[in-house]
Amino acid sequence: MAFVIFYEKPGCGGNARQKKTLSDSGHQLEVRDLLSHPWSGAQLLAFLGRLPVAEWFNRAAPQVKSGEIVPERLGPTKALELLQENHLLIRRPLMQVGEDRMVGWDEAKVAAWIGLNASGVGEGCPKHETASPCPPPAA
Repeated sequence: MAFVIFYEKPGCGGNARQKKTLSDSGHQLEVRDLLSHPWSGAQLLAFLGRLPVAEWFNRAAPQVKSGEIVPERLGPTKALELLQENHLLIRRPLMQVGEDRMVGWDEAKVAAWIGLNASGVGEGCPKHETASPCPPPAA
């Protein structure tokens, strides 16, 4: 069993299934609100810094889906600035166990990292493109 700090978008169905998978696998969770956390550049880089910049972004974020923001065209400084300005752009979940951190939900990687019971839970939103989006988080 691991103690997992789990940064989520409150109300996100995908994050809810991921948390259930972790709990069902015997892990203890401390759930934190990704959107209201006062992220510093150093805190974000502790999670994101080993990944290519394009992998820092939530592909379902409206600005990314619309093409307003193209992560592949950004350098690390500008990308970090955008993520700090709009937390919806941050790829989720962010997870921390001790000093080890992970970005996003790749079930095989999570299983290798801390162990999981099989679940088939993916990273993205399970809704079809035509479904209504999750409600926006409370201000």
